[in-house]
Amino acid sequence: QLQASGGGLVQAGSSLRLSCAASGRTFSRYNMGWFLQAPGKERQFVAAIDWTGGTTEYADSVKGRFTISRDNAKNTVHLQMNSLKPEDTAVYYCAAASWGIISSRISYDYWGQGTQVTVSS
Repeated sequence: QLQASGGGLVQAGSSLRLSCAASGRTFSRYNMGWFLQAPGKERQFVAAIDWTGGTTEYADSVKGRFTISRDNAKNTVHLQMNSLKPEDTAVYYCAAASWGIISSRISYDYWGQGTQVTVSS
């Protein structure tokens, strides 16, 4: 029901725009988040946006570089990633939460399949 796309292999300093398309359900009333998981590590919070689009939160490591946005009319969420660093390399997952703390992984009920982002130095 959530399809993430837009990942790829880029050089440090480049930009990528991830997209998450929802289908089979309207996610306009859901808080949406992006999480990353590097090999051998736990899935961790990157960015989130509440269902109104009025509140966003970011991990400290991406503040000022990443921007989350949503288009409820198109049932999509985007993550604009600028000034990418090698340490941003991971699989990125989008997720939807009906309620709860938007920066907390346990709030999220639905998860996409992930898209690989690889940043070379």
